[in-house]
Amino acid sequence: QVQLVESGGGLVQAGGSLRLSCAASGSIESILVMGWYRQAPGKQRELVASITKTSSTNYADSVKGRFTISRDNAKNTVYLQMNSLKPDDTAVYYCNAYYGIFRDYWGQGTQVTVSS
Repeated sequence: QVQLVESGGGLVQAGGSLRLSCAASGSIESILVMGWYRQAPGKQRELVASITKTSSTNYADSVKGRFTISRDNAKNTVYLQMNSLKPDDTAVYYCNAYYGIFRDYWGQGTQVTVSS
C-alpha cells in the first residue's frame, strides 16, 4: 500500500502561481496513472490533471494552458505547477495513485486558496 503526502498549497492572489508536490512512500514507476483532483466546498471532487506511467498527460478543460503535471520517478514525486491562478481554482487538492481496478490510493489533501 502506497502512502501519498501532498504539499505546496497555500494562499495566493489571482494571477499567481503555486507548485504542488505529491510524495509517494514507494516507487511510482509501476503506478498506471497519477492524478491530481480537487474538491471545492459544496462541489464534487473533479479530475484536474493526470499523468500515465508513460508520461502521457490529460487536463481538465478549465486548467488547460495554465497547469502542468509532471513526475519524477527518481524522487517518487508528482508535481502540479499551477500558473495564472483564479479564484475558481480554490479547493482542496488531492493526489491519487491508480494501480488498476479497485486499487487506488489518496493523499490527505492540501488547501489552495486564490484571493481576488
